[in-house]
Amino acid sequence: MPNNALCNIVFFNDDETPMDFVVWVLQHFFDLDFDEANKLMLRVHHEGKAICGTCEREEAERRITNILAVAAEHGHPLKCTLEEAN
Repeated sequence: MPNNALCNIVFFNDDETPMDFVVWVLQHFFDLDFDEANKLMLRVHHEGKAICGTCEREEAERRITNILAVAAEHGHPLKCTLEEAN
């Protein structure tokens, strides 16, 4: 997959990462307002996963690396991955 290919950033639900932390991550890394971030967090929570953003592969990889680093710093097992966008 080329670096400029569009990729989805997918968040997965877990039973340990606090909902307010997920909302903060969505606001901080995806520039969402509180209501949008909260709605997306609830989709992840209720459906088990959700696409939280779409961008070029390099940008998606950078965001995921940064998100996972911040989650680890806070002791949260937040899981997110990238998948090729259709």
